[in-house]
Amino acid sequence: MDDKPYLQSVELKRDEIDNFEEYPFSIPVIRELDYLNFHPDVTFFVGENGSGKSTLVEAIALAMGFGPEGGTRNSRFATTQDQSGLHGYLKLLRSYARPKDYYFLRAESFYNVATYMDSVGYLDGYGGKSLHQRSHGEAFLTTLNQKLKGQGFYLFDEPESALSPQRQMAALASIHQLVEDKSQFIIATHSPILLAYPKAKIVFFDNNGLSEIKYEDTEHYIVTKEFLNNHERMLRYLLEE
Repeated sequence: MDDKPYLQSVELKRDEIDNFEEYPFSIPVIRELDYLNFHPDVTFFVGENGSGKSTLVEAIALAMGFGPEGGTRNSRFATTQDQSGLHGYLKLLRSYARPKDYYFLRAESFYNVATYMDSVGYLDGYGGKSLHQRSHGEAFLTTLNQKLKGQGFYLFDEPESALSPQRQMAALASIHQLVEDKSQFIIATHSPILLAYPKAKIVFFDNNGLSEIKYEDTEHYIVTKEFLNNHERMLRYLLEE
């Protein structure tokens, strides 16, 4: 029997919410959320900025015992106090199996995680070298390739932000190796490269709520393909307008 998914689904405890006009319940995706089932390998969150992807990733992370800025579940620190409180209204359904490894990689606060690792002197899992001594992209890949050990539960929020297209492909290969080693990922992303991963469920966030979508139907795929295939025409349209 397959141990995965470690996290099977999330449910919004709607009967405990007093006011859906208050943030974060006013976000259309959160307001419409009932249940969300996760793929045993990779679940992608896609949608426009402000659609609620990062808010839901953060809430799942906090409900799973991570700190708000990322890292392992032992890295429980916060440089700000701007969490939404959504995690307190989520019910998580987990499998009987437990992952052996956990990590929350959040692009916007990864610098703070690197600083925290320096302050506590725990660098063995990162190649024995400060993440600040690497470029942002190198630090991301070091974390992916050296810190994550497999048989794990991993949350990523926009990991592509520091990665070139070539390194996004390298990250995709690393994610696949970890999936083959019984790992589960939930990833919020804008990357058409990462979204191409075949063993995945893509969940689209918009003002109507959540819906599952095929890779070829994502705006990321359609717009990127159209631009690359017709870049001269697209540039004329964009720049002349």
